[in-house]
Amino acid sequence: MPTTINVILQQDVANLGKTGELVRVRPGFARNYLLPNQLAAAATTSNVNRLEHERRQAGARNAKAKAAAQEIATKIAATPISLARKAGEEGKLFGSVTTKEIEAALADKGVTVDRRKIQLAEAIKTTGTFELPVKLGFDVTATIKVEVTAK
Repeated sequence: MPTTINVILQQDVANLGKTGELVRVRPGFARNYLLPNQLAAAATTSNVNRLEHERRQAGARNAKAKAAAQEIATKIAATPISLARKAGEEGKLFGSVTTKEIEAALADKGVTVDRRKIQLAEAIKTTGTFELPVKLGFDVTATIKVEVTAK
């Protein structure tokens, strides 16, 4: 009887591994806990090949999505935004500029970005030029220049 067997984890298991990992466990642990609770599958040749195929596909999808995010980042960097708002003395705005308005201004220039990805610590309440980070995912961050002027 073998002292350990290989299984492929179907879900994260504390102190053992994450989903999709090939781990070595005791036969009783696999037979009595992992397999009945569908936390793991036997590491047969076909299951291991399927796992490798899924990893390759996921890697290709991630690479394609990262390339698309980098393309959007270059568009954002090349697209400065200028917003004219009513302002009082010393450049204080009546109201504020929010991510929703920045998203709409980007959409007018042909760049589609979800407003939740624009990192605005607090609403812009003065005139001036602001550089805001836009986190597009896959470790891709673009910087957008927003110029707020008085009407």
